[in-house]
Amino acid sequence: MSASYVFSPSTRVFYPVSLREVYEAGIGWPDDGVPVSDEVHARILLEQESGRVICADAGGQPATKEPPPPTEEVQAAIERNWRDRQLVDTDALVARHRDELEVGTTTLNAEQYQALQAYRRQLRDWPELGAFPLAEHRPTAPDWLDALFADGVL
Repeated sequence: MSASYVFSPSTRVFYPVSLREVYEAGIGWPDDGVPVSDEVHARILLEQESGRVICADAGGQPATKEPPPPTEEVQAAIERNWRDRQLVDTDALVARHRDELEVGTTTLNAEQYQALQAYRRQLRDWPELGAFPLAEHRPTAPDWLDALFADGVL
């Protein structure tokens, strides 16, 4: 049985043998290609779909590995985005509380409102702290906040 694919360790790409002539007429066929069975090809692609990255093992065969961690700049951007979403998500609750104060009945009591504002202050200050951008050091929302969102209050 012949292989349906070849794998190039230098490019970390699979090439279908059925398209060899097309590749040779275009970008070229890899000189370092190693034959790969359909089963290995399918397994590697499945592992890639689960978040792993394709690499070559010491023998040039296709393999996968955990992706490298994001750079500090990328992690900082991810955490700023998370922080900004938390602020936007709680903006409506702050506005609602202020509007309800004029009527006299509020969704939040004074203690909850102070806790919400303290949380929002922590969110704004977080990028300046030494633990930023480590996700495990994110400011923690008040326990009752998720319940308001889950109950459809907001």
